[in-house]
Amino acid sequence: MPDDISPAGTVPRAAKPVLPGRFTSRHALWMGLFLAVMVSFTFFADSYRLFQLTMLVVYAVAVLGMTILTGYSGQISLGHGAFFAIGSYATAILMSNYNWPYWATVPVAAAASALVGFLIGFPALRLGGLYLALTTFALAVAVPQILKVNALSDLTGGVQGLTMDKASAPFGLPLTGDQWIYLFSLGVGCVVFLMAWNLARGRSGRAMLAVREQAVAAEAMGVGLAGLKTRTFAVSAMITGVAGALSSIAVQFVAPDSFNFFLSITLFVGLVVGGVDSIPGALFGGAFIEFIPNIANDISKAAPGAIYGVILIGFMFLMPRGVGGAVVNLIRRAAGRGTKAGLAQAPAAE
Repeated sequence: MPDDISPAGTVPRAAKPVLPGRFTSRHALWMGLFLAVMVSFTFFADSYRLFQLTMLVVYAVAVLGMTILTGYSGQISLGHGAFFAIGSYATAILMSNYNWPYWATVPVAAAASALVGFLIGFPALRLGGLYLALTTFALAVAVPQILKVNALSDLTGGVQGLTMDKASAPFGLPLTGDQWIYLFSLGVGCVVFLMAWNLARGRSGRAMLAVREQAVAAEAMGVGLAGLKTRTFAVSAMITGVAGALSSIAVQFVAPDSFNFFLSITLFVGLVVGGVDSIPGALFGGAFIEFIPNIANDISKAAPGAIYGVILIGFMFLMPRGVGGAVVNLIRRAAGRGTKAGLAQAPAAE
């Protein structure tokens, strides 16, 4: 059996399970450099580039939610666009209809998405593989139609959607609205990524990987499958709901047609490109979602879809484990070469 195919033949996985290691000073250094670069864009990028970077963070957080579900627990979802929509509409409704401050809507959007994810997690107890994927796909198709129901139009805005005012910088900070929204999204994204890192490297992360590899063996070792699967679904939906909330704050508009099932497919593509079980890979997945369609359109305005497909196939051919998996392989090879070089030099040193 190939190393990148699960026993059920449905969920791609790494040749070796990847757990985030202990947060070291080296990690802190790299994270500090990354944040310094990202924050620096605030002061020299124009409004359009800042919006693109904000959406990169949004999509990276959404892909991270799928990483927790698919990469660590092995449950395939084609309906995370629905959780993205729930988070977006929770923020939009509170801001547009009830005049809530933007920052206060994010926890509510996370809670609403987590609740729906928990309820959807119950079918996951009996379904798996393609059957679960089709169930979540049905959710992605149904949610935009539910948002158009006339009975809910006073709340959701119906087909026309809802608009919100642009957030402004607090405390009199000398920042434009676009600059502040970018920094706010970046800060929330960092918090979510740190939470996911701690979750994945802890006891819950190891239990999820055990279920992904061999559910029967994990249950025999004392892992409660029912509770774990429902909690994982809830956490995954919560993270994606946070991404939806940030999207509403950045775009200042929501409409049902913005959350069709193609959004779920797009998020799944970002998951695979970034690396199914790679938390840092979610950043690459978000970058792919945000920038590659624009690059494809610049290359060929007549057939951007064809260019996009070629680029995607190229990524899968060159990096079958995604960008995150490719980086892990490079690090392991470099470490292996360093170890071999040290062993080869040891006799000479004596």
